[in-house]
Amino acid sequence: MSISKEDVTYVANLARLRFDGAATEKMVKELDSVLDYVNTLNEVDTTDVAATEHILPVKNVYRKDEIGESLPNEVALANAPDSENGCFKVPRVLE
Repeated sequence: MSISKEDVTYVANLARLRFDGAATEKMVKELDSVLDYVNTLNEVDTTDVAATEHILPVKNVYRKDEIGESLPNEVALANAPDSENGCFKVPRVLE
């Protein structure tokens, strides 16, 4: 599989990135290199290799979920720059 300048421009547009001509060419070469490496990995025979999530034998350690003391609402909001109806009020981040 090969990456074209149009592919890089399309993905850059999705990520809201802008590249000039030289940077686009550099990205084409770098992404081609990454895809070549992934294709090399796809050719490796892994039929006798056990599936693993982690190379070390790791287990999740859980603790009992217990209700504990928490800050009263007034104390938590005491240093907030703005609050409304007992909640932190923050600037809108989505349009």
